[in-house]
Amino acid sequence: MSNLPKFLISAYKWYVKTPERALDAAYKAAQKIREIEVKYFNGEAIDLKVGSYSNLEKKEFRKLLNKYLNTLRKRLTEFNISRSTLEFLNQPTTTPIQIDSRDGEKYRYYPEANYQFPETLAKLKFIDEILKKYDRSIDRSMISAVDFPSLPSSKIPKEGRPLPPDSNPKNNFKPKINTASDVESVLGQASVLPRSILRTIDRLKRELDTKAENEVVEEFRSQKNKTVISLRFILLLILIPLLTHQVSKKFLVEPLYDRYLAEKTAIFINTDFEEEALMELDRFEEHLKFEILIGKIPKLSDDDMENRLKEKASEIAEEYHDRSDNSIKNIFADLCSVGAFCFVLASSRRELAVLKSFMDDLIYGLSDSAKAFIIILFTDIFVGFHSPHGWEVVLEGLSRHFGLPENREFIFLFIATFPVILDTVMKYWIFRYLNRISPSAVATYRNMNE
Repeated sequence: MSNLPKFLISAYKWYVKTPERALDAAYKAAQKIREIEVKYFNGEAIDLKVGSYSNLEKKEFRKLLNKYLNTLRKRLTEFNISRSTLEFLNQPTTTPIQIDSRDGEKYRYYPEANYQFPETLAKLKFIDEILKKYDRSIDRSMISAVDFPSLPSSKIPKEGRPLPPDSNPKNNFKPKINTASDVESVLGQASVLPRSILRTIDRLKRELDTKAENEVVEEFRSQKNKTVISLRFILLLILIPLLTHQVSKKFLVEPLYDRYLAEKTAIFINTDFEEEALMELDRFEEHLKFEILIGKIPKLSDDDMENRLKEKASEIAEEYHDRSDNSIKNIFADLCSVGAFCFVLASSRRELAVLKSFMDDLIYGLSDSAKAFIIILFTDIFVGFHSPHGWEVVLEGLSRHFGLPENREFIFLFIATFPVILDTVMKYWIFRYLNRISPSAVATYRNMNE
C-alpha cells in the first residue's frame, strides 16, 4: 500500500471507517425516534391516531418520523454494504471463529480484532427494535417520502404485490374507476350483477356521503404528491448515473488510468480502429495528389510528400490512441454509474412502490384507443419491420463506446433473437393480462393492427 498515492490511502482509511460512521448515524436517528415515543406517546410507537394533537402537531410528528426513518434505513444500508465490501477485501488467511449473530432481518455480523462487537450488536439490536415497530404495520399516512396526506394503502404495493385495501372507509374512497387498484380489484372478484351497476351504486353512495368533499380533497392531494414523488424519482434515476459517470471518469478513472495504464495501452485497441486510421491516411494522400493535379498547391518533392504523410500519421496515431484510452475509461466509468443506479434503487424502496403505483394508474387510466396506440408504437419500434436497422445502430454505437470490434455475426444473431423474444413477451402479456383487464383495448388493438 506504500506504493499507492496519498489520496488513495486517505480514501481507503476513510472507507474503512464507513461502517462505524454509518452505524452511529443510524443509531442517533433511532434514538431521536425513541425520544419522541417516550416524550409524547408514553413509550409506544408513534401513532397519530392516539392523543389529542392538532393537525399542525401531527404534521410535525409525521415530518420528523419520515426524516429519522429515512436516515436510519439509508445509513443501515450503507453499513451493511460497506461491511460486506470490507469483509471481502480483508479476508483472513486463516479460518476465523464463526460467531453466529443475526438480527431480526437475518443479517449476520462478523467482528474484527479491532471491532467493538458488543457495542455494535447492542446498537443494531436497538435499531431493529425501532424498525420493527414501523415495518410490521406501516401507517401510510405517517410514513411517506415527503410530507403529504395519506396515500390509500390499496394504491401502494409492497414488494411488487398490491396491498389489501384499508378497513377505514376514508381510505377506501376512490372517485376514479380507471386506476390500477380498481383493475386489480375487478380481477380478484366476481359478482352476479354487472360491474357497471355496482359502480353506479358505489358512486351514489359516495355522492351521498357527508364526508365526500373532504375525501375528494384528500384524494387529490395524495395523487398530487404521488406524482411529484414519482417524477422526482425518475429524474434522480436518470441524473445520478449520468453525473456519476462524468464525475468518476473525470476525477477518479482518468487520473488513475493516465498514471498507471496510459503508456501500456496500444494505439489501436482493435482492428477496426486500425482499418479506419489507414483509410484516413490513404484519403489524405489521395487528397494531396488531387490538389497537386488541379494546381491548387505546387508539386511536392518525394521528401516533402513523405514529411506531410508523417505529420498526418502522427496526428492520426494520437487521435486513435486517445479513442482507445477513452474506450477503456468508459468501461470503468459505466461500472460506477451502474453501481450508483443500483444504490439508488436499493435505498429507495418506498419511492419505487410509489412510482409503480403511479405508473399503474397512468397506464391503466388511459383510454382503450390510447392503450392500443402505445402498444402498436412500442412493438413497431422494437420488434417491427424496420427495427433491425435501429438495433444495428444501437449495437454498433455500444461497440464504439467500449472499444470493441464490430462483430457482424453477433449483431445479426442478436437481431434475429432478441426482438423475437420481446414480441413473444408482448403477445403473452396481451393474452394473459390485458385481455382480462381491458378486452375492449385488445379489440381496438387488433382492429388498428389490421
